[in-house]
Amino acid sequence: MRYSILLVTFSLFIFTACKKYEDGPFISLRSKMSRVENTWRVESYTVNGVDSTATLININYTETYEKSGAFSYASTAGKSSGSWDFLLEKNDILRSGVLGQGATSKILHILKLKDKEFWYEVVDGANVSEMHLIEY
Repeated sequence: MRYSILLVTFSLFIFTACKKYEDGPFISLRSKMSRVENTWRVESYTVNGVDSTATLININYTETYEKSGAFSYASTAGKSSGSWDFLLEKNDILRSGVLGQGATSKILHILKLKDKEFWYEVVDGANVSEMHLIEY
């Protein structure tokens, strides 16, 4: 009986600790780094709750995160590169040195991080944008 209670308690602890992101997977066998490392295309994009997806889809916007810490974006309107790294227990990503997207540094708050989905939110003053990316 005592071992059953310990097993149940331990299992609950493990499974509740696995869900890192608000909309993320319950459990993943891939590391957070390997899930971010990818080239992503836009599925949806909102600014202050207003759908702005077409703006980025029309210019074929993509983001690429490399294991080395290199970041780049590309579109028919331009491209740039910089670096990225996890912050705060891997709940956030700091992108630095990227030109052409407002501030050269941005903090992305991860909402969902799955093998083929990456959602994040950026707060810039009074503006809040939410990006939903899917594997390219």
